[in-house]
Amino acid sequence: MESLADLWQAIPVALHDPVALAVPFFLLFVGLEGLAAYLLEDERPDDQRRTPDGRALPLPGGYDRRDALASMSMGVVSVVTMTLWKSLALVLYAVLFAYVAPWHLPIDAWWTWAIAILGADFFFYWAHRVAHRVRLVWATHQAHHSSEYFNFATALRQKWNNSAEIVAWLPLPLLGVPPALVFLGFSLSLVYQFFVHTERVDRLWRPVELVLNTPSHHRVHHGSDPEYLDRNYGGILIVWDRLFGSFQPELHRPTYGLTTRVGTHHIVRLQTREYAAIARDVRRTPRLRDKLGYVFGPPGWRPAAPPAPELAARAVPADTSPV
Repeated sequence: MESLADLWQAIPVALHDPVALAVPFFLLFVGLEGLAAYLLEDERPDDQRRTPDGRALPLPGGYDRRDALASMSMGVVSVVTMTLWKSLALVLYAVLFAYVAPWHLPIDAWWTWAIAILGADFFFYWAHRVAHRVRLVWATHQAHHSSEYFNFATALRQKWNNSAEIVAWLPLPLLGVPPALVFLGFSLSLVYQFFVHTERVDRLWRPVELVLNTPSHHRVHHGSDPEYLDRNYGGILIVWDRLFGSFQPELHRPTYGLTTRVGTHHIVRLQTREYAAIARDVRRTPRLRDKLGYVFGPPGWRPAAPPAPELAARAVPADTSPV
C-alpha cells in the first residue's frame, strides 16, 4: 500500500491548494467589480433608494469602502485559521484513512476524483444547512452573512472556525477517499463559490440554472427577506437543494445582511458577536432545557411563553340559602 506521503505527492504541486493559487484572481475581480461600481450611476427611482425606515439601500453591485475592507480583512485572517484547521483535519483524516477505512480508492483514478469532488459538495450542503439551523454552528457562519452588500468582496468575508466542515467530511476518508482529495474538493468548492457572489450576472442558461449554483441562486441565499431565509445551501451544485426541498428561485432583488443589523465593521466583533449572544442567553435562563435550546436550537429560538395564569379568584355566587 502506498504511504500517505506518496499519496500526497501524487497530486501535482500546483493543485495542493487551489485557493492560494486563486487569491490573485480574487483580488483582480474585486478590483474590476469595484471599479465598475464606482463608475456606475445610480438611476433608481427615489422610492427604491431607501428602506421604509429611511435607510439608504446599497446600490446593486455596489461597494462600501469600510464594508469591503472588513470583508477582505476577514478573508486574510481566514487563510491562516483555515490552514490550522486543515492541518488538524489532515492528521485526523490520515488516521481514519490508513487504519479505519475498509478500502483505499486509487488516487490516480478519475472516478476517485469525481467521488471526492461530488462527496465534498454533498457534505458541504448538509454542513451549510446545519449551520443555518443550529445556533452554535450558526455562530461560526453568521459573519459571512453580515454584509448588506453582495459582491466579490463579500465572498472573502469567511469564517474563522471550520470545525463544522471537518466533522461533515469525516465520511469521505472513512470511505477510502484520500485525504488530499478531500481538501481538493473543498478548495475547488471555495474557488467556485467566489464567483457566485455578484449582482453583475443575471440568470444564466436554463440548464445551467437547473444544475449549478449560480449568482441568482446565491443572491437568494444571502437575502434576509422572509421568503429567502434558509434557502439555497448548495456550494457547486444546486441539485441538492432541489432534491431536499430547500430551493427558492429569485423573485426580486434580495435585502442582504442579517435579519438584525450588526452596526459594526470591527472584524473580531463580527466573528464573535453570536457567541457572546449565546453566552448571554444561557446565563440569564435558569432551566437546563432552555439553556440547551439557546445553544442547539435554531437561530432566533426562544423558550415558549408560560401559559397565562388562571384567575386567582372567581366570582362567588350570592348566598341564597334560607336564614
